[in-house]
Amino acid sequence: MFDQLMGRIAGRFVRVEPRRRATALVLGLLADLPKKNCWTLAEHAGDASPDGMQHLLHRAKWDADAVRDDIRAYVIEHLRDDEAVLVVDETGDLKKGTTTVGVQRQYTGTAGRIENSQAAVYLVYSAARGHAAIDRALYVPRSWTDDPDRCKAAGVPDGLAFATKPQPAAKMVTRALDAGTPARWVAGDEVYGDNPHLRAALEDRPIGYVLAVSSTHQVTTRAGKFQAKTLVARIPKRAWQRLSAGTEAKGERYYDWAHLDITSPTGRPGHWSLLIRRNRRTGELAFYRCFSPRPVLVSELVRVAGRRWTIEETFQAGKGLTGLDEHQVRRWTSWHRWVTLTMLAAAFLAVTAATECRDHPAPDELIPLTRSEIQHLFAALISPAHDLAHRLRWSQWRRRHQARARNSHYRRQTATQP
Repeated sequence: MFDQLMGRIAGRFVRVEPRRRATALVLGLLADLPKKNCWTLAEHAGDASPDGMQHLLHRAKWDADAVRDDIRAYVIEHLRDDEAVLVVDETGDLKKGTTTVGVQRQYTGTAGRIENSQAAVYLVYSAARGHAAIDRALYVPRSWTDDPDRCKAAGVPDGLAFATKPQPAAKMVTRALDAGTPARWVAGDEVYGDNPHLRAALEDRPIGYVLAVSSTHQVTTRAGKFQAKTLVARIPKRAWQRLSAGTEAKGERYYDWAHLDITSPTGRPGHWSLLIRRNRRTGELAFYRCFSPRPVLVSELVRVAGRRWTIEETFQAGKGLTGLDEHQVRRWTSWHRWVTLTMLAAAFLAVTAATECRDHPAPDELIPLTRSEIQHLFAALISPAHDLAHRLRWSQWRRRHQARARNSHYRRQTATQP
């Protein structure tokens, strides 16, 4: 299966050398390495230095966007589901310094606070058999787009304008649908649900959505215009339903749900509603603005709302299994190439898990093979056997490189002293 996947993208590389290097890099991403960057991946591949891996990510001739399209086709081929949900969300990678493309001090859910980080928006194909990322877009803040010299130094394309996170999300959904991706719904958190332009773009397709909104989000009912949280007091007790938003390791995720019709913002055809989720233990509320071209059951809207959490699982797998956030690249092209190849590795795990579950169902005493377990088994199968001399050469290479970096730092420090 791995050879077939790499064969799908072989034509995206102009020369055989970068194609082979890409295969070695992806094998490294699937290995049980404590850290995944050009140094560790090159050592795992048996290279004498990281130069080849760095060349693949920076200067080699190949099209990362074309490989992204191959990933989407691969995922759909194996996970196809006409009731699938396209989930949009962003994640942050903690980074040091100021030269890594897109980095700035900003809030990131990864740390739960404001940190020096790099953010990106992803699109996940969430189907009944599995889920995987099929698109990505780097978030470039105003602090970058307002500084052309800084953008040029990091290889950001000329003329790139600032865009809020919902803007690339809309482009990625449009790109997926234009490519014939079978999906019926779009889901996202408050960043996307509170954005009227994204909602309008989805309604124009038209494709249904269940987008989280803030408690102060304004909706219009027959009785007038209200904040979402204000409507809760108007809901009678009998209107709340106990429904499951999906399963997790500990069982079904049950919440109380209420559903209110709201009016169309533009008079266009379709059905709009506000879905309210209440935690059965704490009473905490969450709100979702919903649209569908035709009427649907509340249980269907709840199913879609629950699917939004699959993107968090995708982020955890990408960062924990395939090194999504462990790159040490600084430039625009290198970032897109690294992220695309980590998405490829993660898609392989997702598809393999789905295929194994279908073709070799687990006995009652075992859980189905997970992506984590498949990666562990695959890494054991493909782990190269390097001799001690190779390990010692890499130890000397690291120490030599670190010595050069230390001496360069000392020289700069000395030159700036009065």
